[in-house]
Amino acid sequence: MDCHVGLLNSVPSPLLCEMFGAAGYHFAVLDLEHLLVSPDDLQHAIRACEIGGCEPWVRVPEVDTQLIGRVLDAGATGVVIPRLETAAQARRAVEAAHFPPLGRRGITGGRVTGFGKRSLADYIAGSRDAIRVIPMIESDAGIDALPDILAVPGISLVMEGALDLALDLGLGPDPLHPRVWQRLLDLAGHCDEAGIPFCANPRNAAQREHWLARHPRWLLAGEDRGLLMGALRARRRELTTDLSSLTS
Repeated sequence: MDCHVGLLNSVPSPLLCEMFGAAGYHFAVLDLEHLLVSPDDLQHAIRACEIGGCEPWVRVPEVDTQLIGRVLDAGATGVVIPRLETAAQARRAVEAAHFPPLGRRGITGGRVTGFGKRSLADYIAGSRDAIRVIPMIESDAGIDALPDILAVPGISLVMEGALDLALDLGLGPDPLHPRVWQRLLDLAGHCDEAGIPFCANPRNAAQREHWLARHPRWLLAGEDRGLLMGALRARRRELTTDLSSLTS
């Protein structure tokens, strides 16, 4: 089974989103929770993901029915719901993302139908399997409620938010704390029991080894901002170290 690897996009840039696909990433989570992104910029980023062959998912700030419908109408193929803690929230998210009978989403034409090249009926039929609803579990309460959340029809996979989970547990910004790791294992166990894929975000070599041994279908490679900053710093250190050795 192939593993699909993605990135959290925290640097708003259509060019960067297009590069994700060229680099071989399978999906990008375009962030509206922590970033001020205009509708036009979001739509350009979605198009750029499509050009690169990378699935555009959008992390919305909350279960906002109208916003979920708009980002899907713009071409997003997945909606990530942060801080999800109840089955009721999960049901509202599924209803917002899917057409009847599974949901209550309204229909429009536009780019998702090729501006009329694809019939509305064909788009509705195809969207049932094409649209992903992805809870992001970031609290102790969310993990405790996960069996009920996963029983909601229409949940595609689950992502973790270890940093916010650490804060919720009163541990400060420490996603590598042993208590956080145990709760992540609990989270993955609930997903296994329900037969719903879990998308981990490995933060060190030990976590990477653990999650890869499970032969995952989905993995998050981290956040583009941190990865870019790390690469920029490493390159600068490499050059200045070489310069120092030449002048010493």
